[in-house]
Amino acid sequence: MNYKNYEEVNLDFSSRINLLVGKNGSGKTNLLDAIYYLSFSKSAFSSSDQHCILHGQNFFMAKGKFRIADNDHEILGSLQVGSKKVFKEGLNDYEKLSEHIGRFPVVLIAPDDIELVKESSEARRKFFDGIIAQLDKKYLEELMQYNHVLKQRNSLLRMFQESGKPDWIVLESYDTLLTKLGRFIFEKRVQFVAEFIPIFQRFYSFLVDESEVTSLAYASELLEKGYEEGLRQSRQKDLALQRTTFGIHRDDYLFTLGDKDLKKLGSQGQQKSFVIALKLTQFEIIRHHKGFKPVLLLDDIFDKLDDFRIGKLLAMIKTDFGQTFISDARPDRTRGLLDQVGLSASVFMVDSGKVTIL
Repeated sequence: MNYKNYEEVNLDFSSRINLLVGKNGSGKTNLLDAIYYLSFSKSAFSSSDQHCILHGQNFFMAKGKFRIADNDHEILGSLQVGSKKVFKEGLNDYEKLSEHIGRFPVVLIAPDDIELVKESSEARRKFFDGIIAQLDKKYLEELMQYNHVLKQRNSLLRMFQESGKPDWIVLESYDTLLTKLGRFIFEKRVQFVAEFIPIFQRFYSFLVDESEVTSLAYASELLEKGYEEGLRQSRQKDLALQRTTFGIHRDDYLFTLGDKDLKKLGSQGQQKSFVIALKLTQFEIIRHHKGFKPVLLLDDIFDKLDDFRIGKLLAMIKTDFGQTFISDARPDRTRGLLDQVGLSASVFMVDSGKVTIL
């Protein structure tokens, strides 16, 4: 209710393929985003919950049921302007929203995912951290604490620079905390990437019919230098720049095609295939660790993919995936592709926040 451009809509979806069709701007992505919101307690596309409220209204409410092993779990999220967000399972409010993360996983593949290739290291860290956090509650807690301590250390550096009187003993206490938390996060990332790479390569190879070789690597200063040593050697530089210049918050993930940088030399189709393989690997790893399949959301992803790669993706959806949502502004194209691989779908026509079942 009042979620983005939806005044009110109640829908029952198929447990397999759901096709959302309609013109661009009609609300297909917003419908997928409501599902995402119920999984992550936040929007995939809006930086603030306030932006999820229908224009002219002062609240929104999203409610849905996730079924796992024949058990239904009703999730509700709502926000009233001027009040605290409400997020609950059944009648029970979460004490911390982080408790909800990973319980009802959703994997979203959307056009903006190309930023994983094209943008800064922050986007790539966020992607991999998001997967690990869904599988490991301690990782999420340690990462949140690390970011809090990092913020405090940076504030301290600014204060030292302004006063001209750095207190290295106080700074060392923060370094000790960052070292403890950072080592844990670093080790988890190393372990996770070792698990991720072979699954990713299998998916990418299938998508491109083994015609291209690609890989990824975890890049961290900690692969070559100890945490305490790195922080200690960077103190003068940190003081001058008023920020912490060594640590896991600077890590990156390097994407390659053959022996070339994917960002600089990969075509749009290759970059898109790479990102889809990343997301399919996310799906498979979550499925393996959780013991059930996440919901898969495909938001207008067929642009920039040729029919061959689309066909390969749909073939995987037919055999390997569970409940799937596909949005497309060109319904005839999608229906034709689904027919080619023998997939039937429940079809929903979206028009200016109204949904009709076809």
